[in-house]
Amino acid sequence: MNIKVVGIAAGLVLASTSAFAQSSTVTGAAGGAATGAIVGGPVGAAVGGIVGGVAGSVIDPPPQQVVTYVQQAPAPAERVVVEKVVVGEPLPETVVVTPVPDDPKYAYAIVNDQRVIVEPSSRKVIQVIE
Repeated sequence: MNIKVVGIAAGLVLASTSAFAQSSTVTGAAGGAATGAIVGGPVGAAVGGIVGGVAGSVIDPPPQQVVTYVQQAPAPAERVVVEKVVVGEPLPETVVVTPVPDDPKYAYAIVNDQRVIVEPSSRKVIQVIE
């Protein structure tokens, strides 16, 4: 009986996520809760919801036009070197971050001879362009 209840609850949660598709955090939390409920019951749902919410709060990947813009942007005259560039981690304050003109949700920098797309407010690296 418990398996049926968990299955029905998981189905309802998954069906309801389409209403919240614009919010990555809500979708991540609901998806995580549904997966956790299937695997671990109510406790799994709680843990899965938290993990899914954290994972869902990461900014969405940039659109292709932003990637193309960053690929074609001129490199700065002076080479910028930092210890390490990690997706999800902020760039040091010493790195100049340039806004993408047509999409203010994104900015970029060229660090360690790599072009990186960042979230302007937090300076977190979203994508490293290879």
